[in-house]
Amino acid sequence: QVHLVESGGGLVQPGGSLRLSCAASGRTFSGYSMGWFRQAPGKEREFVAAISRNGALTYYADSVKGRFTISRDNAKNTVFLQMNSLKFEDTAVYYCAADVSIATMGAGSWGQGTQVTVSS
Repeated sequence: QVHLVESGGGLVQPGGSLRLSCAASGRTFSGYSMGWFRQAPGKEREFVAAISRNGALTYYADSVKGRFTISRDNAKNTVFLQMNSLKFEDTAVYYCAADVSIATMGAGSWGQGTQVTVSS
């Protein structure tokens, strides 16, 4: 397993932007596909975005396509989620995940989560 710590959440107005970061421990970060999930109050956790081990492939939920961008820096053991044009419905706790499976929408390791609140 890999230890994950998210940062960058906060309060933002609709239409605004936030950049989430996830720092991973361990020397095998580049061996993991990485991703972001979110969970809104009263809802199940849902997939947001994923990125392949070398960053060449990315996947997005339809609800965030064209607004969110996932990226990674393997030299710094960090994965990012750039969120633009934020909407009220993007409000959720965002979780970083390692060893993401697109097939099962699951992951091997999870961070503790960071709150994103979109409010006017």
